[in-house]
Amino acid sequence: METYTWLRAFADSWHLLFMFVFFIGVFVYILRPGSSKVHDETANMIFRNDDKPSGDDNGPRATSHTEPKEVR
Repeated sequence: METYTWLRAFADSWHLLFMFVFFIGVFVYILRPGSSKVHDETANMIFRNDDKPSGDDNGPRATSHTEPKEVR
């Protein structure tokens, strides 16, 4: 049997099964009980060194001095 044919047969059978099991294992690892603390910390990591207060009212709406008029 040629090397290419053997590798193709291996990839179509056992390697495909290995990759599927690996994918399911990663999925279960992510959703395991007790991992929400790690995910919450990772999600808020970008705000760790933020110096601005979270209730900052200096956004684009605070700079407009006129209120929109009602249209009837």
